[in-house]
Amino acid sequence: VQLQASGGGLVQPGGSLRLSCIASPTIFPVMGWFRQSPGKERELVARQIYGDQPIYADAVKGRFTMSRSNAKNAVYLQMNSLKVDDTAVYYCNGINRNTGTTYWGQGTQVTVSS
Repeated sequence: VQLQASGGGLVQPGGSLRLSCIASPTIFPVMGWFRQSPGKERELVARQIYGDQPIYADAVKGRFTMSRSNAKNAVYLQMNSLKVDDTAVYYCNGINRNTGTTYWGQGTQVTVSS
């Protein structure tokens, strides 16, 4: 199983980025986005159980939107109105509920700076 995250970059405050995560060979029913800033623990950004609406961390509610495409084995994170505090490495993960195994992508750097 591989999770390949992409789409990070440098953006000014107030800008937008769209992260993508491609799962191989297949997407999991439970997919999530996490982030980690230097000196901080990895934290949940958004998570979705297939068929349910995504849940979001309070810090990103109203600004970030998680979506998925089962046909493309992909999940996305649309990030709008970005703030300096959103600067972090963003990771996608997937959970195989049959085995309880959690899989992580390699991370993509998001830097919000003027």
